[in-house]
Amino acid sequence: MLDPHEIVVLVTESWMIDDADPGPVPPATVAAALRLRLDHGQSETWLISSSGRMLGFVTKRERARVMLLQGGDDPGEHAVSPGAEGSSDGFVLCNGQDDAYPNEDTVPIREAFRLVEQIIGTGSWPTDAS
Repeated sequence: MLDPHEIVVLVTESWMIDDADPGPVPPATVAAALRLRLDHGQSETWLISSSGRMLGFVTKRERARVMLLQGGDDPGEHAVSPGAEGSSDGFVLCNGQDDAYPNEDTVPIREAFRLVEQIIGTGSWPTDAS
């Protein structure tokens, strides 16, 4: 239990776009930063946190794959759409690889932006995310 006379300092994680400006990306502007990158033909973005975690975002505009890794060698976890049928291709990675994913392993783009904002802002997935 905390002593009421102790000062508690909360350390928040900051996130930066891996291949961009060295400054942190605020939660309120991360979706706009991702959209700007999409407008410039960059469909894959990795954000790196001050604690070494990695947040991956790859999209073909309608759907996106959002992945959260605890570090470089972590297999990570990704957002899903339980029950979504079919699959989508056209997820072009920075190395030119064109991936396809079951729609169940991706989320609608608006949901993807919401998930990324939440993770950047709080460090964790929203409680209602699958």
